[in-house]
Amino acid sequence: MDKPGPIPTLRDVYRARKIISRYLPRTPLVYAGKLSKMLGTDIYLKLETVLPTKAFKVRGGVHFVYMKQEEAVKYGLVTASTGNHGQSIAYAASLFGAQATIVVPRGVPKVKIEALKDLGARVVEYGSIFEEAREYAEKLAKEKGMLYVHPANEPLLYPGVATMHLENIEDLPDLDVIVNPIGGGSGASGAVIVAKSADPRIEVIGVQAEGAKSFYLSWKSGRLVSTGKADTIAEGLATAQTYQYPFTILKDRIDDIVLVNDDEILRAVKLLLEMERVVAEPSGAAALAAAMKIRDRLRGKKVVVMVTGANIDPELLSKILSQK
Repeated sequence: MDKPGPIPTLRDVYRARKIISRYLPRTPLVYAGKLSKMLGTDIYLKLETVLPTKAFKVRGGVHFVYMKQEEAVKYGLVTASTGNHGQSIAYAASLFGAQATIVVPRGVPKVKIEALKDLGARVVEYGSIFEEAREYAEKLAKEKGMLYVHPANEPLLYPGVATMHLENIEDLPDLDVIVNPIGGGSGASGAVIVAKSADPRIEVIGVQAEGAKSFYLSWKSGRLVSTGKADTIAEGLATAQTYQYPFTILKDRIDDIVLVNDDEILRAVKLLLEMERVVAEPSGAAALAAAMKIRDRLRGKKVVVMVTGANIDPELLSKILSQK
């Protein structure tokens, strides 16, 4: 991507909501009493896990395919994903009668592969990391003439994704902090677009895995950084480079980025289920892991913790719950 597209405005997010509200339900923002007591602050969980694909990205997929439906139906869609973005495109394609091809790196959980196939998508496994899958998807798009959806640099995804934060402000107007994971960066970008428009004093805190911290390094240095590797159990956060479009949105607007390790993420998965009866995949629990890590900073505030996905492998969940 040579030049970033225009940054969405709050008005764009409202327009997007008029579209996606026809196809997707509003998701609940629930007060987490036990976690609030444990952390000494008011924790509210935004449960994107109740969406049809069990993850937030479907908001962006529906918005994109709606806006591009003529091309999508005519040429078919192709994208790369570690699971949730792919499901968002596959789901949206099924709504509008388009064919979707999803390229995934090896090692994506079986539950996500099966979900893609159930939605009618053609699944291609290629490469050992996300970036290799993405490059192959771009190659397929050129060879086959399909409509390519960049997982991070596609501007039309962002207004749709940002609608989850519009709901946050409406449901909890006096919130103080939003904690949102950063994989590609669309979710955190949506947070700053909406929250900083509503009130610049609202803090937006991003979360990255220690083994996949390219965005954190980019934000610290002020330039795009590629680590070339992504070593984390949270496949939704397993990006090995920073992308220009979300970096342009976030670099001067996000208040902080917290790094969490896999042990902290897995503990958060377990706590969400045991204390609040919420199932989350590792990337979906990363925001809680960060909130736990910076609990002293959050004390006395109203904190929205984004639970961004529930597509966890049943065997991994069983293993997590069996650990003391």
